[in-house]
Amino acid sequence: MNKNLSLTKNEVAAWLGKSPADFSREDIVRFISENGVEMVNFMYPAADGRLKTLNFVINSLEYLETILTLGERVDGSSLFPFISAGASDLYVIPRYRTAFLDPFAPVKTLTMLCSFFDKDGNPLASSPEVTLDKACRRFTEETGLEFHAMGELEFYVIAPDPGSFPATDQRGYHESGPFAKFNDFRTLAMSYIARTGGQIKYGHSEVGNFTLGGLVYEQNEIEFLPVDAREAADQLMLAKWVIRNLAAKMDLNVTFAPKITVGKAGSGLHVHMRLMHPDGRTAMLTPERKLSDNAVRGIAGIMDLAPALTAFGNTNPTSYFRLVPHQEAPTNVCWGDRNRSVLVRVPLGWTAAADMCLAANPGNPTPVDIDASRKQTFEIRSADGSADIYQLLAGLAVAVRHGFEMPDALELARKTYVDVNIHSAENASRLCALASLPVSCHASAACLEDRASVFTDKDVFSPAMIQGVCARLRSQNDREARSALEDPDKMLEMVKQHFHCG
Repeated sequence: MNKNLSLTKNEVAAWLGKSPADFSREDIVRFISENGVEMVNFMYPAADGRLKTLNFVINSLEYLETILTLGERVDGSSLFPFISAGASDLYVIPRYRTAFLDPFAPVKTLTMLCSFFDKDGNPLASSPEVTLDKACRRFTEETGLEFHAMGELEFYVIAPDPGSFPATDQRGYHESGPFAKFNDFRTLAMSYIARTGGQIKYGHSEVGNFTLGGLVYEQNEIEFLPVDAREAADQLMLAKWVIRNLAAKMDLNVTFAPKITVGKAGSGLHVHMRLMHPDGRTAMLTPERKLSDNAVRGIAGIMDLAPALTAFGNTNPTSYFRLVPHQEAPTNVCWGDRNRSVLVRVPLGWTAAADMCLAANPGNPTPVDIDASRKQTFEIRSADGSADIYQLLAGLAVAVRHGFEMPDALELARKTYVDVNIHSAENASRLCALASLPVSCHASAACLEDRASVFTDKDVFSPAMIQGVCARLRSQNDREARSALEDPDKMLEMVKQHFHCG
């Protein structure tokens, strides 16, 4: 068996002894036939950012092979606002590499994610998944590199307050039980996500915790490993689906909402990115283990397009309750090393020459085949759980490619670099010179419209998708939404409305 599959939690990959990328139709048929699978589910994301499900009972081998080959037709107008009811039929075709056994199904069920196709059999140009695929392909065509991503998925778990071992308010970072109440829930969710194929890095309790109205709110985070951005999007979509389903089974509530109440930590969807050569070598570092010019160009592209990117990553009014100063959430367009007040952060990347493993474990030096340089990333900290994940990653791929195309990219990166807290007194003059992120969905729509040509260039985002995103943002009618921060009742009303966003 492939060494990389020896510890896989995906039962389909383990049984077939194959990497999911190599799954064929014959593999899927054989797995279903020989493992007592009774049903097949197709899942696909819609405009509301949630996965939709179509169930099939497997009543014959012929029928199974038919749906695996031809897929099925669905009503596109009920999934996407840009598709009219008069010409609404779409095809959904399963992607075999996404197959997993559904951990929640009452009967043994194999589930696969699907791609959308139009009446002529072409990939649906305005679907989020196809947009991300185009963005990644254009990135590689223009740069010769691969665009990898990973998400930090933050969420609150909510349940009646047991009253025992209360956590320290807003000090929940990496807390252990019994002060952290939902570590068991999070670890079980991680196990289920791994079974769907999710490549998890780690999980932990996060800063936020508080009690309100007899309920305890505890913030958690699950972080993924960097993979091809298309795979990263699928994994994040499935992770949110798992977390919500498991919470429902355990009589808990969860929310990915960006902000719940004033003065408590909001939940973001930080996205780490890395640039890789096709042969698996990192393009992030120089031979001297310094950040490469290519990485800096990519960051500069994000600096240039940051206000427009909020249209994909911050899609409801409560997003802008979180993007306020002094909350470890960015408000200005700048970047820095290990600096959590900036929009784009370059985290520690194991670039020191010291062998820390040997120092901690005498006689056990770091193996020569472990490449620490692959761990270097840069992360954008503005996005949150309201994001359309496919559009967000597609937008980031466009922005990083845009940095390669900008003749002044390195100069822009120099001007927007900040090496200490941007909100400190010593940086007051710098702060005034930096661009700011939008303060509402309405403002984000205007920023996207202003830079739309960059996103539609090379046929990545369709004009219809850009128009649809802007229309959806403007429908929030939130020009004055931030005033709700001074009105608890108004804020609570808005939080309730967007509690289960994305």
